[in-house]
Formats: sequence, C-alpha cells, structure tokens
Amino acid sequence: MNKGKMNTRKSKARETKIKIYQSAKQLFTKYSFDTVSVDSIVEMAGVSKGSFYVHFDSKNSLIAALISDFVGELDLDYKSFLESLPANTMASDMLLYLMAKISDIISCTIGYEHMKFIYEAQLTRTINTNAVMSYNRDLYKIFNIIISKGIELGEFKTELSSDIISKHCIMAIRGLTYEWCTRYPDFDLKDEAQKHFKILLTGIKS
Repeated sequence: MNKGKMNTRKSKARETKIKIYQSAKQLFTKYSFDTVSVDSIVEMAGVSKGSFYVHFDSKNSLIAALISDFVGELDLDYKSFLESLPANTMASDMLLYLMAKISDIISCTIGYEHMKFIYEAQLTRTINTNAVMSYNRDLYKIFNIIISKGIELGEFKTELSSDIISKHCIMAIRGLTYEWCTRYPDFDLKDEAQKHFKILLTGIKS
C-alpha cells in the first residue's frame, strides 16, 4: 500500500472515531449513560457497529474517555474562574466562590442522573473514573493554590500543610455530592456546600 492510501485510510478512521465520539457526547448530554446504547450512537454517527468496536472496546471505555475529557474542560473552567477574581480577594472568599461554582456545575450542568452513574461506577469499578478521583487532577491543584495563598498571607493556620487541607476540601466536595445524590431532590447542594465550607474555614483561619 502506498503512503497516500495509508494516510487516506488513517484520516477516514480518525473521522469515524470523531463522529462516534461527538454523537455519544450529544446523546449523553440529553440522556443518562444507562439509557444510551451503542446502536443509538452508531445510528447517529452514521457508521457501522463494527466501526465502533474498532475504536472503542466497549461503551464503558467510550464513557471513560468522555468523562476524562469533560473533567479536563471543567478544571480549565474552574481555573479561569479563579483567575477572573480580583487579585486582592481573600483566600477564604475564593474558596466559597469556587465551591458555589462547583455546586452549580454539579447540580445544573452534570445533573443528578450522571452524578449517580459516576458514583456507581466508582463503587463497582466498571468504568475507569481516575480522571474524577485522582488527587493529581487540576481541581486539586487549584484548591492547593488557594490554601497556599491563605497560609502565605497569614489568613490560614500553618499547623496543617496546604496539601492536607486541599485533600480534605476535595473529600468534603465528594461527601456533599454523595449526600445530594442520596437525598435528591430535597437537598440544596449549593446552599449546604456554602454552610459546610464556612464551618471548615472556622477550623483553619488564623
């Protein structure tokens, strides 16, 4: 096979993968992960079912890729939000603003059905959710930046490291989100998150 034909084949394969990915993304935006089938994805993409399995081992592997990419986009959004705040914003206020932003994203953009699915996937380990769980994700680093600023400026106590406090902030978010899932729709995530983080702040303020 000459180089031209090989490049054409690679290009078509890449286009097919993009079609499958984008179609799945559209469907999962409208419907829960459980209700969207591989058949519906390939039908929207206009490709064969065999083509799907050339590029993805399973629907779960595609979901894992979508979640990973979405988490990356979210963390960039959180970083931009943080950078948009005035330079003289106190670290404690930054934490509360960021928590409000995260709560809105979880409850309004991601939604209950998708969050419930992600928690189930984490517990059953049927899908790779490392992008969400990892303490190396950018959201953790964002919290670390805020906490470090608070410690440096004397706003927060120095007995605990920024790393430890940041991890507890992430654990608090997971716990609050789990509570929201179990008590949905009778739990106001944003309101309760603000209350919870104000309590946490009383423990770390100088």
